[in-house]
Amino acid sequence: MREYTYKKAVMQFDVDFLHGPIFHALVVFAIPLLVSNVFQQLYNTVDTMIVGNYLGDLSLAAIGSCTAIFDLLVGFALGIGNGLSLVSARSFGAGDKTLLKKSVACSIVIGMTSSAALTVVGSLILRPLLEALNTPQEILAESYSYISVIVWFTLVMFAYNLCAGLMRAIGNSVMSLMFLVVSSVANIFLDILFITQFHMGIRGAAVATVISQGISVVLCVLYIWKKVPLLIPEREHFRFDRALYAEMFGQGLSMGIMSSIVSAGSVILQYGINGLGTLIIAGHTAARKLYMFFNMPFVAMSMAVSTFVSQNRGANHGKRVRNALKYSYIFDVAGAGVITVFLLFCAPALVKLISGSSEPEVLRNGSLYLIVVGPFYAVLGILMQSRCALQGIGEKLLPLVSSLIELVGKIMFVVFLIPRFQYMAVVFCEPVIWCVMTVQLVYSLYGNPFIREAGAC
Repeated sequence: MREYTYKKAVMQFDVDFLHGPIFHALVVFAIPLLVSNVFQQLYNTVDTMIVGNYLGDLSLAAIGSCTAIFDLLVGFALGIGNGLSLVSARSFGAGDKTLLKKSVACSIVIGMTSSAALTVVGSLILRPLLEALNTPQEILAESYSYISVIVWFTLVMFAYNLCAGLMRAIGNSVMSLMFLVVSSVANIFLDILFITQFHMGIRGAAVATVISQGISVVLCVLYIWKKVPLLIPEREHFRFDRALYAEMFGQGLSMGIMSSIVSAGSVILQYGINGLGTLIIAGHTAARKLYMFFNMPFVAMSMAVSTFVSQNRGANHGKRVRNALKYSYIFDVAGAGVITVFLLFCAPALVKLISGSSEPEVLRNGSLYLIVVGPFYAVLGILMQSRCALQGIGEKLLPLVSSLIELVGKIMFVVFLIPRFQYMAVVFCEPVIWCVMTVQLVYSLYGNPFIREAGAC
């Protein structure tokens, strides 16, 4: 069963995680993911640039004030989608075609139910949440008009993440990139059209994002339907299997909750930032967009590690998993060094480009954040890849512990340090917390029986 299923998949998707050179496979798989992340980030970055240049600093701050809520929604949808696809990747690695199809059917059921629930709950609590986050009154209405559109179409975000995750589970990181390129180009044109021609204001940016994501969903579904029968479940695969649903719901919910806890910490941190004034919010918003951009290589590598570990866990190839982790950690340190040097020289110009602002306070604070965070990308990369490896081998609780550490740490910074040290405390908040989280995750990973036994071989 394994040999037939595997060979059929490799003919279509090329990347072989179960045999051959490890680092080469990780890089080949990660490059399309990196490009995908760049284009996905364009959804928000283009919103930021167009809003900042055409609508001004207040509208830019309005997007920034609800960024944490946006990340909370996207994180939960992405977390569930990735968690479900990890079970599919382990089924693929084990060569069980029937279980793979059943896992896809289960993913559809769980994902649609979760998205509907998130939309309902989000719609009810959204405005009170913005008010609770101390969003300045002068940007409250604009913030709500932007984020409410995103909430109403949570299912679109989930559908794309699930389709892309399932294709990644069997080794395909290319086609979802192709579809995302098309939708990202559409997003640029729709942003300009809705804001500058239809005068829809900040809501137009949100509508453009949703429509563009919908385009990528349609393209993904059509491709899977016509070209990837391995991922098309039939009626019998939707029959309720208590053990499978429990495993997949646990894995998906674990990653969804983990992402939500991380994002909840960001929401709390945003509360502290919102009390520092609109210019600081605008500068931090631009810096965070750039932070996300420079974090993309590490995110792409962690996604490659996740799929690699999941497939090799299914195939019981522990030695390959340990070697993949070693190569990914070296990648993190080297990548952080390059980014740090680049930001030392280019941070102010980049903040000005993204924000469209000439206010000294906006440029100064945004640049400070980027320069301090630069070296800590090495720590963040190791953190993400260790967490993804734990999830790939089936751990549900230990990744959640790291998220709780982050949440508690951000609460402490908001309550005790930001009121005293102002924006400087915001700048150092996450790097300090990342260091603590990384220690916990690396210790947990190499204490796992599967990883530990592979090292003893």
